[in-house]
Amino acid sequence: MESNKKYWKGLEELQQTPAFVEKSKGEFAEPIPVEDVLNEAGLSTRTPRRDFLKALGFGLGAVTLAACERTPVHKAVPYLIKPEEVTPGIPNFYASSFKGQSVLVRTREGRPILLEANPSAVGLNCGTDASAQASVLDLYDTSKLKGPKFKGSDISWDALDTNVVTALDAANAAGKQIRIVSSTLNSPSALAAIARFTEKYPTTRLIEVDAVSYSGIIKANQNSFGKSVVPHYRFDNADIIVSVAADFLGTWLSGEEHTQQYISNRDYKSLQKGKMSRHIQFEGGMSLTGTNADVRVAIKPSEEGPLLIALYNAITGSSLPGALSTNQKAQTALKLVVQELQQARGRAVVVSGSNEVAMQTLTNAINVALQSYGSTIDLDNPSYQYKGDDEAFTTFLAEANRGDIDVAFFLDSNPLYSYPDVTAVKDALGKIKFKLSFADREDETASELDAIAPNHNFLESWGDAHPRGGYYTIVQPTINPVYNTRQAEHSLLLWAGEKTDYYTFVKNYWEQQLLVGSSKTWKDVLQTGFEYKGEQPAATYSFDFASLGAVANAIALHSKALAKDVEVQLYQSIAIKDGKQGNNAYLHELPDPVSKVTWDNYAAINPKFAESLGLGENSLVEVAGENGYKVTLPVLMQPGQAMGTVSIAVGYGRTKVGKAGDNVGKNAYPFAKLANGTLQFNTTAKLAKASGTYELAQTQTHHTIEGRNVIRETTFTKYKENPGHNAGKWTDSHKTYDLWNKYEQPGHKWVMAIDLNACTGCGACIVACNIENNIPVVGRDEVRRRREMHWMRIDRYYAIEQSGTSYTKEDEIRNLDDMENVSVVHQPMMCQHCEHAPCETVCPVLATVHSSEGLNHMAYNRCFGTRYCANNCPYKVRRFNWFNYWNDSRFDNYLNNEFTQLVLNPDVVSRSRGVMEKCSMCIQRIQAGKLKAKMEKRPLKEGDITLACGSACSANAIIFGDANDPNSEVSKALKNERVYYVLEEINVQPGIGYMTKVRNTYEA
Repeated sequence: MESNKKYWKGLEELQQTPAFVEKSKGEFAEPIPVEDVLNEAGLSTRTPRRDFLKALGFGLGAVTLAACERTPVHKAVPYLIKPEEVTPGIPNFYASSFKGQSVLVRTREGRPILLEANPSAVGLNCGTDASAQASVLDLYDTSKLKGPKFKGSDISWDALDTNVVTALDAANAAGKQIRIVSSTLNSPSALAAIARFTEKYPTTRLIEVDAVSYSGIIKANQNSFGKSVVPHYRFDNADIIVSVAADFLGTWLSGEEHTQQYISNRDYKSLQKGKMSRHIQFEGGMSLTGTNADVRVAIKPSEEGPLLIALYNAITGSSLPGALSTNQKAQTALKLVVQELQQARGRAVVVSGSNEVAMQTLTNAINVALQSYGSTIDLDNPSYQYKGDDEAFTTFLAEANRGDIDVAFFLDSNPLYSYPDVTAVKDALGKIKFKLSFADREDETASELDAIAPNHNFLESWGDAHPRGGYYTIVQPTINPVYNTRQAEHSLLLWAGEKTDYYTFVKNYWEQQLLVGSSKTWKDVLQTGFEYKGEQPAATYSFDFASLGAVANAIALHSKALAKDVEVQLYQSIAIKDGKQGNNAYLHELPDPVSKVTWDNYAAINPKFAESLGLGENSLVEVAGENGYKVTLPVLMQPGQAMGTVSIAVGYGRTKVGKAGDNVGKNAYPFAKLANGTLQFNTTAKLAKASGTYELAQTQTHHTIEGRNVIRETTFTKYKENPGHNAGKWTDSHKTYDLWNKYEQPGHKWVMAIDLNACTGCGACIVACNIENNIPVVGRDEVRRRREMHWMRIDRYYAIEQSGTSYTKEDEIRNLDDMENVSVVHQPMMCQHCEHAPCETVCPVLATVHSSEGLNHMAYNRCFGTRYCANNCPYKVRRFNWFNYWNDSRFDNYLNNEFTQLVLNPDVVSRSRGVMEKCSMCIQRIQAGKLKAKMEKRPLKEGDITLACGSACSANAIIFGDANDPNSEVSKALKNERVYYVLEEINVQPGIGYMTKVRNTYEA
């Protein structure tokens, strides 16, 4: 009997039937045949597999998504020829580089979704910071330009090229100057491309200028040693570290690299050997580095120079004028530290965060006296991460004002936002005939110029980097360009008449320059991601101490200029840094390590000082700079802040960055000033209470442990006397009873150890967890309602010695006369995967259950949101989806559209409204590791499974593994005498052990 059903050979034939066409009119503009889609993407059914893979990344995806922007219905186009490299469900990894650091980019079906540190990169594997982890989201940012612009209108690349070349030729013929203004450029191939461009246009000069400047260090080293470089610091070689307002574990120079070095002398392995460095921090605002110091002393910015003079005098026996004489606590600390510095010559380092040349010169003299060069400071293999020259940019403005410059290009530079004197920049730009930006969006500067040639994201680019002497990293694309952009270096080569594409240019440069004499081939470099050419022996250096009289006079003038009104310290936040990633929602929602504030900058003021000004929590304060710039900011009462000072983060207050970042916070760059040829972030201002209130969105507002077993801390001296001194301290003496059955775990038992000595609180693990597990961004208002979705948080506790205990309640701290000198402990906190999990006993639908491998699972499809589990959790680590954050326009921080959702990890489901969620110990990674071992017919081995948080950590503070394997690192770590379990007295038997915080303080 013949069937009445109609069959089709495939989707293409179905789309062409009249019935389908008629039915689809309400959903699609018109049916799109598969072959047309492929042709529009530059493909055909006979496309070679490598070309298919390149276009598949987004070329094809963008076409299919754009075809259905108006409806949630998507057309799926299957593989017609499956690329050999792509296996659905299996990630591919590509070696690349982010800001000079070698990384691995994980892709799924052609989409980059996560960055991790390259474990094979010798000397460059130093974890990833929060900005690196979040950078993958920038690739899919819908605020970026979709193509080039000219005079405010869209234009083709050919037409833009014609206009640019015309302007260049005219400038060349008239003998006028051409300038390329860029942030630090340490890419050898990019510099070679600019050199090639300069051959065609000889008046071209490269001007490197950074929003956050290190010119003071560079100029001081030129004056002291004839080397205009930033040194490579070696904190791993230092037994004693003195930092004067240098946040070297956070945003100063290379925080992740310094963290790895620093922790190598302070983690549990080092302590077991009886070794621990000592770190003394002098600073005004409470920085990430200050929270980790053994001894922290609050000083004003005006006291930094006098303190360095006092330190130099004490070490060398000199009598330079202007030494610190007023801050008694700082003087006491100096007396203690000087003796140790003298005993540790060759194993000590002093660093200063100032950008004042005189202060950096004096710091050089101190380090020469301590024999630090060649050991803890390396000038022969310097850092090239920051090369900006403030004076060069000043000269550029002067040339422009004289009418000498006809063409200016801006590469990764946004001076109309980040330069203190915006008016001076605008006036200078107005006198340049042709101005072009390579910005990927119409930012504050690009929107004011004649043309925009949008640059690729680094994940779409070919390139390289030379972060420090001897080390080179490669940048290779992991996806086809998402939008109609073009790499800046390729544009420069085209305008110079070079016909070679940039891939070939980079390849030729490496083969002709960097790989000569090496056994590696170009293919080897692409696979490893880096090339190590060896380091020069680090030499020692002498110093002309006779010149220090003039240096001391310059410091005295600098300090006197600061010692008036309220002293302002500008700094970079850990998340937003200089503001270049100001449209990244993951970074905005990352809590500040100290204040726990999200989505804002603020005026951090000592509580006692704020009280004297009539300011309190949620107050607003008007900050009026000495240059007349005024801004109103919310007040943050910050313990540890020096009296008479205020700290404000730069990088906020963007006005043309995108949907997520526009008008978040206030711009603090205009408070900075140019003095003695360098950009100064310490200045003065007047404070006045403003009308109104403003509630900051903080993720931690409960500051007291209320006597519970949460944080343990001891001194290094006490630890050496009795390593297990606190064992059983918090154990109840009464008889205990079990309400739970004992779980047998004969196979694997997944557990974790966290070393509080290694954790600096940087938050990279939080962002890594967010990206890996598709954790939504909820926005400022939801955070303010305590509804952030982070599976992992880092709790911050203030501490002060009082009545024999290290911890006091927050209200007690606020009543202390001394609000300057407090210490801080950071504690990562996530689901503890308790053996006796109180959440499991109260779930009415068995949505949260215990696994045979010791994990607490969540079955999202079962959960219907009673929240009993959250109420019963003593650690408060479970998160409830109050709304459908992934698909609700009220929470659209540019994450709720088809493009940005391409960053989602397909191994993890996106949760919906009414569902409870929490840390899963990256169960998808555990299963992937087990599957790989099974396919290779071998047992699991150490290193097969790494969690997102642990792989992001520079300090190896998070150690994960199988407790049933006695040789695993986690098994050995959990046997350490410092291990304790949070709230172990309530007998929930958590699966995460913490190691007591040890500080190498001075004993009374």
